[in-house]
Amino acid sequence: MDEQMILIIAVGTTSLVVGIALTWALTRKSNKTKELAAQERAQAIIKDAEAKAEVMLKDKELKAKDRFYQLKQEHENSIREKEKQITIAENRIKQKEQAISQKMEQLQRKQNEAESMKTNFFNQKQVLDRKMEEINKQHQKQVEALEKIAGISADEAKNQLINALKEEAKTGAQSYIKEIMDEAKLTANKEAKRIVIQTIQRVATEQAVENSVTVFNIENDEVKGRIIGREGRNIRALEAATGIEIVVDDTPEAIILSGFDPVRRELARLALHQLVSDGRIHPARIEEVVNKVRKQLEDEIIETGKRTCIDLGIHGLAPELIRMVGRMKYRSSYGQNLLQHSREVANLCAIMAAELGLNTKLAKRAGLLHDIGKVPDDQPELPHAILGMKLAEKNKENPEVCNAIGAHHDEVEMTSLLSPIIQVCDAISGARPGARREIAEQYIKRLKDLEGLALTYKGVEKAFAIQAGRELRVIVESDKVDDKLAENMSFEIAQRIQNEMTYPGQVRVTVIRETRAVNVAK
Repeated sequence: MDEQMILIIAVGTTSLVVGIALTWALTRKSNKTKELAAQERAQAIIKDAEAKAEVMLKDKELKAKDRFYQLKQEHENSIREKEKQITIAENRIKQKEQAISQKMEQLQRKQNEAESMKTNFFNQKQVLDRKMEEINKQHQKQVEALEKIAGISADEAKNQLINALKEEAKTGAQSYIKEIMDEAKLTANKEAKRIVIQTIQRVATEQAVENSVTVFNIENDEVKGRIIGREGRNIRALEAATGIEIVVDDTPEAIILSGFDPVRRELARLALHQLVSDGRIHPARIEEVVNKVRKQLEDEIIETGKRTCIDLGIHGLAPELIRMVGRMKYRSSYGQNLLQHSREVANLCAIMAAELGLNTKLAKRAGLLHDIGKVPDDQPELPHAILGMKLAEKNKENPEVCNAIGAHHDEVEMTSLLSPIIQVCDAISGARPGARREIAEQYIKRLKDLEGLALTYKGVEKAFAIQAGRELRVIVESDKVDDKLAENMSFEIAQRIQNEMTYPGQVRVTVIRETRAVNVAK
């Protein structure tokens, strides 16, 4: 068994070795075959790459040649274009050289002509000088002969002639100036009257109103007790909050609000109206309502200022000035509402400025603002015209407007034509009859004083104050007062009125002297 096993193992081992050897030989042969195939493929790829490289090289060479030819062609074109431009420039230079040569030739000709003319002029000048010497000699001989005949020298005769001409011209000039001035005065007075009359006719005016009390109407007298309150505490709280005296008397269905400040009176009236309408009247409620109404009134003041500016066509006014314009609604001057007065002055100024060919917008602006010094928040010790001017300057108003505000009562010097217009229109608005409240007795007394002052003069027969005291007509006896004395009397009466009396506007004094010869036919 062992030998058979050994033999079998030997045979198996041999077979295995033979199989391995065969397998190795086959594998080696297969590898060689693969290497040969790979080498063949590699050679084929190399050949293919070499062929493609040759093709690409040839293609690049062709493109390079094309690009070279293209660049060469562009270069040649550029050279030809430059040569063409150079040729054109050379032609221009040649033309300019020819033109310069022609101008040089012309200049040379002109210089030669000028030299020739200069020579001729010099010769002619010498001839003229000789002739002038001869003429001067002849003139001197004639002057000497005339001096011998007249007995005076030529200078003396010339001076006498000049003096005579001066006197004649001076006399003529004085006469001419007097005629011009007289004509100008007549024309100016006539034109000024026409402008003022047209201005007054074209502006609507209002009458003066009472300005110290306001009447608050109530439905029944039971409300009075509620307003007074227990032991008068409600009325005291209302007076303390508004600064207005509240008069509750026997007047039926009415309570009187008394105070000099219209803003405070309006505040008290509106507060009372809300308290009475609400029905709750006690000190705390009164204080609350007064504060609320004060704010509403301030808003209404600003709205009034804006609406006024819009109505008058005034734009760009500073907010502070708009507020002051609104406050004018609750201010008055001698019974004349300040806002209505300012609106009236603004319209008058615009009309008058248009008649005179001036800036109507500036005139209207100055007319509206001329009295803003009467409604400041504080009360400085300054005239209202100066204060208004400072307020306008502070708010960067036009210098002409500022000067017109400050000069409308002659506190500062007038520097523009707007200033006298504002002054005149302010006088027209304030001095017309009915514009401002005045006690009838004082008005009548002033008229009597005017007439009485004129009657104190010797030779005065009658005196009449007419046109609401704006004119005083004095009739004198012709046999006692001559024309010269009548003229002096008119001046003296006007000076006495100006120095001794107080009056609005101006008073014109007219002295009338006439001689009458009367006969009766029977």
